[in-house]
This record gives sequence, C-alpha cells and structure tokens, in this order.
Amino acid sequence: MKLIATMFTLFVLTCYPASAVAQFIQVNDTYTAQQLIENVLINSPCANVSNFTVTGDPFSPGENSYGYFNSNSSGFPFTDGIVLSTARAKKSEGPNDNLIDEGSNAWVGDTDLEQALNITNTYNATVLEFDFTPLTSQISFDYIFASEEYQGTAPCRYSDGFAFLLKQANSSNPYQNLAVLPNSTLPVLVTNVHPDIPGGCSAINENYFGGYNQPNAPINFNGQTTVLTAKASVIPGVTYHIKLVIADHENIRYDSAIFLGGGSFNVGTDLGPDRLLGTNNPICSGQTYTLDATEIGSNTYRWFKDNNLIVGATNPTYTVSNSGVYRVEITLGTTSCRAVGEITIEYSALPVLSNTTIVQCDEDRDGTTLYNLSTVDNIIKNNDSSLGVVTYYENLMAAQNQDTTQAIVTQNAYQSTPKTIYASVSNTYGCSNVASVSLQISNNTVPAFRDFESCDLDGNIDGFYAFNLRNADPVILSGLPAGLVVAYYPTIEDALLQTNLLLSFFTNTTQYQMYVYAKITNGPDCYGIVPLHLYVNNNSPDNFEDETVVLCKGTTVKLEVATTFNSYQWSNGDTDYTTEVNLAGEYTVTVADQNTCLATKRFNVILSEAPQITTVDIENFEEDGSNILINYTGVGNYEFSINGNTFQESPYFENVAPGEYTVLVRDKRNCGEDFEKIYVLNYPKYFTPNGDGYNDYWTIENLKRLPNSKISIFDRLGKFLFQFSPSQKGWDGTLNLKKLPATDYWFVLSLENNTTIRGHFALKR
Repeated sequence: MKLIATMFTLFVLTCYPASAVAQFIQVNDTYTAQQLIENVLINSPCANVSNFTVTGDPFSPGENSYGYFNSNSSGFPFTDGIVLSTARAKKSEGPNDNLIDEGSNAWVGDTDLEQALNITNTYNATVLEFDFTPLTSQISFDYIFASEEYQGTAPCRYSDGFAFLLKQANSSNPYQNLAVLPNSTLPVLVTNVHPDIPGGCSAINENYFGGYNQPNAPINFNGQTTVLTAKASVIPGVTYHIKLVIADHENIRYDSAIFLGGGSFNVGTDLGPDRLLGTNNPICSGQTYTLDATEIGSNTYRWFKDNNLIVGATNPTYTVSNSGVYRVEITLGTTSCRAVGEITIEYSALPVLSNTTIVQCDEDRDGTTLYNLSTVDNIIKNNDSSLGVVTYYENLMAAQNQDTTQAIVTQNAYQSTPKTIYASVSNTYGCSNVASVSLQISNNTVPAFRDFESCDLDGNIDGFYAFNLRNADPVILSGLPAGLVVAYYPTIEDALLQTNLLLSFFTNTTQYQMYVYAKITNGPDCYGIVPLHLYVNNNSPDNFEDETVVLCKGTTVKLEVATTFNSYQWSNGDTDYTTEVNLAGEYTVTVADQNTCLATKRFNVILSEAPQITTVDIENFEEDGSNILINYTGVGNYEFSINGNTFQESPYFENVAPGEYTVLVRDKRNCGEDFEKIYVLNYPKYFTPNGDGYNDYWTIENLKRLPNSKISIFDRLGKFLFQFSPSQKGWDGTLNLKKLPATDYWFVLSLENNTTIRGHFALKR
C-alpha cells in the first residue's frame, strides 16, 4: 500500500445514512483460531475441520489484528462473523471518524499472498488457516472487503492485498485464490472495484462497490465492497488446506480488513451457474436442462421448485422444463450432514419469425436465376432489430441444428431454381428458430426495352447529362398494372440482386447513350426487368458562338441566325430568324432543333457614334517642334491622325513641325469621323534689317490665318516699341524712323482666342 497525501472526506456515495441513534459493530479480539473457525465461520456437520492457526501482530497485551464481531443491530450486512485486519481488530468498530493508519515494519507480510496476487513488498499480514475434509462437492462463504484506501484518487493507484487460498492438504500443489470477482479471475482489490473517480480514473466493476461510508457508519473504514461469495469445487473425502490472508502492500499506511460472514461457510453441492436472462445464459424455450447433484455414497435427495417439494423427485438428477428456483437437499448417507444446492432457471422465448416468398425475374428464361436472400431478412425477422443475423440453408435439419458448414455461402447472390430453403435466426441469448423461404420465378411479360431521351441541358454540350430517372417511371410502367414500383441499376445482375442502386439523378457514364436496367417490383417480388436506353441529344449548331454587334447612334442594326431551326425566340419577343434593334444591350435568341433541344446565342449590341472635335491644343514655338492634343466628344472607340496618313490610338502628337495640317478623328466601328485644319506657328530667333531685301522684317509665320491676332514689341526694359497685325509686313527695327541698336527684344502675341504667348528675338546689324 502506498502513502497518499490527501484525505477525502466528502463522499459521493454512502453505505449507511445518518440516523438519530447510530449503532456500530462490536469486536472481540480474544477468540482463538479454533473458536473462530468452529464456532463462527463453520456451523455444519458436513465438513471435518482441524489444524487451526492464526497469526498477526499484537499491538499491546490483549489486542490482536483478528477477532469475532457482531453487528450490534447496526445494519451491517453480516449479523456476526470474523474480522481480519492489517491493524488492531478493534479499530474496525465504528464510527468512521478517524483514519486507521497503524502497523509496524517489523510485522511481516506473506509470500503466499504475494505469489497469488503477483505482487511484492507486503507488510502487516494477518493469516487464519485450517484444514477441512468436505462430505460434498462444493464449498462457499460470504465476505466484505473494506479499506481506508477508498478516498481521493487512491483507488486509481493503491490497494492492500488479500486472498482466500485453497489447495489439497500436505501437497505441493499451487494455491487457488477464491477471492475473485464473480465469473472472472480478477482479484478483489480497491483498484479493481471502485466508482468513477473525478480527476482520477473511470469506474471499474462499480456494481460490486458497496459505497463510501459516512462518519456514523457501523465500521471505521472509508469504503467497502458489496457482499461477495467465494466458492470452489472440492472432492468429498479429500482433506484441503485453506488460508485466509490480508496484508498491507508497499508500506504500512492506510489499513484494510476482511469481514467473513458468520456461518456462511457452506459445504453443499454445485448445480452450476444460474441460467438467467440478465446474464445472457437462459434456457431456450422447448429445451430441457438436467440438474446433476450427484454426491458419492448412498444419499437421499429431495428436489424443490420455488420452495415447493417436487413430489417423486428423489434422484440425483432432475430435468427442468420450466422457469423457477430449483433447490436440492441431500442427506449424506447416515450422517446428519445435509448439503444444499440451489439454481435459478429462466427461459427465453424463441424468435418470432415469418415464412416468406422471394419472386425473382429470369431474364433469359432458363429456369435459373440469382436471388439476393438478404432482401427478406427483415421480413423473416418481422423487423425485430434485436435478432441476430439470418443464415440460410438448403436443408431443414441443418437450419434447425444451425450447422453452418451447410449454410448457403453466397446469400447475396444465390443462383437457384425455384424451391424452398430455410432461414435460421438467433436472439441475443442464442435461442434460434427457423422460417421457410419459397424461391419462385416471375412469369410476367414486360417490354423488351424502353428509350428515354433528354437534351443536354446542363450548359456543357459534352454528351453527358444528369437524367432524372424518376421521369422515366411512366415510360417503364406504361401499359403495366397499377401499384408497381421501379428502381434502376447499372447491370442486370445488380437489378436481380438489388445492389448498386442508382440515385434518382443519374449521369450517363458512356457519352451520348448507354443502358441502365429498370427493376419493376410488386412489393418484395420482382415483376420484370426492362433495359432502359438513355439518349443524350445535343443542339450544338455551327457558327452559333456569342457575337458582338455595333449599333451606330441614330440607326438600327439587324441580328440574325440560320434559317434551319424549328423555332426561334428572341429576348425582345420576336420569333423569326432575324430581328432589328435600335437600342444597345444584350439580346438572346433561343432556337430549337427537330428534337426540341434548345440552344441559345447572345448578341452584345454596343452603341457607337461619329466623333466631334471640340478644340485642338497646340504648344507653339517649341524648338524641337510643337505638341498637339485633339479634344473630342463621343461614345465610340476612336483613332487619330494628322493629314490622314497614319492613325494612332492616342489623340496626342509630339514634335510637329510648323505648318498647316488637317487633324482627323474616326470611329473604329465605322460610325463616322470628324476633321479640322490647324496651324503650327513658329517665329524667327533674329532678323537683319539692313535693307538688302532678306530678313528685313521680323514677323511670325502662318499668322495670316489668324488675322485678328496682335503682335507687340518691347525692349529689354519693357518699353513698348511697336505693334502690328498678321496682315502687315512686321517690324523693321525702328522707332519713329530711327534705327534701334542691335540687341534682344521681346514680343507678346495676343491670339484671337485670347491666348497670350511671350518670347524674345535678336536684332542684328
């Protein structure tokens, strides 16, 4: 037992509720081993006992780790009995108001216990041993295990050990541990029996946990198991040695105890385990079960059912055919030993099954077809989901005996002629029943095939389309009786076996056409199988791509498609192959071919118009040529040119030499053009008024085209000298007929559009 550091005082479960006047067990630790065995544990003439020993550690004179206890009307499950502890026995008395946590490292453990539990390091062992010779074939006794380790998270990690060890006396045989959980070999330990521990571990074998004890409990331990029974089969007349031992594990802390029920050491006969519905081992209805209580010698047997003597039942065996509690009382020879055995028998009803018929189709009419037997599983079981798997047999006896070596292996694809087979089904208790299944072949007449066509309407003209097979039902059922149901499958075999059912929306897997198979059923019966030919029709006309059309402002445009279609529907309501529109926008025409499959073409009608030049911006008097920007209005897509030679996308022209030009703007979609004449100006950077007839006047070229313009001349100090118009020759370099000196002069050009341009030039003499 390992030391834990915390105390767990708030208990979720309690064995003993609070009461106004609490009672506690009383312990007398002065009993000898023989007194404990003969006077307390065994009170029966059916076993001879001898060789009694008990060992423990006396803590002080007159105190032992073992003793006799009585319940003292406390409500403890045993009226009296034996207590074996890893502490002083009297510390076991209630109330549960202090921790039993004592012992001595000098108080040794027990090697037999360690070997039985496969543990090491035990301390503070208390051992009660004796020999006994049974007169019957079974022994049993009742016990409770209690421990201080039922607190906190200790049950997840720590447990003291105890065992009830049995072997033939004076033999080297290994011990058999009887202190195990029912129907298992798991030792009864704190770590093996506890509820859910919050923050620690999950519950394990909680049904055997008696609960946490409150402070006013009859015993001074934090928790305990329920009443458990140790039992073993023995040979009458053979002497056995039994060793009852408990010890601390790992250290001497947090003690434990075993409480043995007084008089519970029963020497009886074993009728076997109870046959109960709750333990999943009842007897099946219609079966008998033989109870065998045979003991060696000339014995007297009396059998009871539900505490009533069964008249005439005096044999060692008794055959049961009804539910009940059966008991046998055996008087062994001429002794006063009366052995008792008891068993509870419950019966399970057999599964309620229904006989049924499978009517299958035979497409090639050869008298043999495939049956999917599993399709009637639920019919046979009457939809009882608690029943097990249905197994089919060709032979009734094999079905009744559940001889799986003769079971039909291919139940989902069973090939057969018409005949009767048998279905075996078991319930949860293994009780089985048999139903008959009549295999028959349908002789109905159905169409050889049906066609089912659809246009390719999914937007992808690729020969694949998601057919709504439900729309094919009327095609399949045309001319057939009402009430039939259709399901679709990819192959005939799938249709026969009802496997790989196609969904209502099915896309053909072979381009343009393929077959699927329609199985027609009348309830569970196959009425017929019809091949369904799926066709995908495409309306994919040539030259039917979407188209963009230009509408020049103030005009109309004609939209048209081929004249070979069956019908036309324009988005503006027209129903001919052509329509005329005067507004921009998107127009569609939907056409139908001879299969009524539709195709739609879109016309994107875009508006355009002739451009209008508003102004032309000219950057005059640039040394490397002038830059020109054409300003315009209009909704078209335009291109631009000077003098109509080369057109460009931009209305901006660079480095244009002085001169007269025509700028043009035209619509790329042929909705018109506009043009305007322009003049690119320049001026001389100097002049030489020396009367030689060359360059005697300073003026600006091409300005005559702008007759309302004015040129003013200034000296470098800003003094006004002269003004002239484009119609005049220009300035001759004089002021009041007086020649001015050679130097730089400035000019201001005032154009007709109120634009002012300034510059300077040189006068040279």
